[in-house]
Amino acid sequence: MSTLITVIVVLVVLLAVLAAASLKIIKQYEVGVLFRLGRVIGVRAPGLRVIIPFVDVLHRVSLRIVTMPIQSQGIITRDNVSVDVSAVAYFKVVDAVKAVVAIENVYSAIDQIAQTTLRKVVGQHTLDETLSETDRINLDIREILDVNTVDWGVVVTLVELKDIQLPDSMKRAMARQAEAEREKRAKIINAEGESLAAAALGQASDTMMAHPLALQLRNLQSMVEIGVDKNTTVVFPAPLMSTIGELGAFLAREKEAAADLVAHEVRPEGAPAAAPLEPVPDRAIASNEQGIHDHEFSVSQT
Repeated sequence: MSTLITVIVVLVVLLAVLAAASLKIIKQYEVGVLFRLGRVIGVRAPGLRVIIPFVDVLHRVSLRIVTMPIQSQGIITRDNVSVDVSAVAYFKVVDAVKAVVAIENVYSAIDQIAQTTLRKVVGQHTLDETLSETDRINLDIREILDVNTVDWGVVVTLVELKDIQLPDSMKRAMARQAEAEREKRAKIINAEGESLAAAALGQASDTMMAHPLALQLRNLQSMVEIGVDKNTTVVFPAPLMSTIGELGAFLAREKEAAADLVAHEVRPEGAPAAAPLEPVPDRAIASNEQGIHDHEFSVSQT
């Protein structure tokens, strides 16, 4: 009786093992490639699948997009600059049979070919192109990978350069170049501003020549602007040349009046004649006019 019970227990265990070996569950994002006696007999869809134990072998292949980082590569660009470039590649399996039969390890193969392709493509570009034309470099790498991986049942969906490391000396040189470029732009903008200001001043001078009253209005506006601040400076704008001319005429009239007074002066009898007043030299008048001119100029400057 004990022997029968032992046999029954052994049979139940064997049936459980056979059932576990014959029942396979394929997940929704996977595809099963079924081998029977070493030959591919088909692809199994997701779900519960039954195989023959010890005869069939089921390989599960994931159809999800795989993110694979590409290790940093020391690359010499076309203009002989050493850079370290790292990237990331995205791919997925579209043919499960090829991914299992055509290549031993599809993930390792894509990793290696991505590294060599990265070195090849970046080495064909200069440093400026590598930094500014990353989209074109990404597209070139992806196209080369697609050509090589199509026989493996894999499609590369995207390749992106992740990091570009430059030598410290190159970073300093690029910083100096950027600084010089900004100084050049600043000087150009300053020169353009001076040119526009000179043109505007020329137009303003033409307008003031055509309308003399505009100069007086501008002087009044300047007084309003100066009067905003609390200061002790008082400015009396006046046409400079006309003021000097009026002062010269005034001195000339004073000279003539003094001469007439001397000529018509009434003297008592026996009194000595008064010495005539010496005329004011023209040089003194000119000196007085120049002093007035300098005084007005200094006041306007203040």
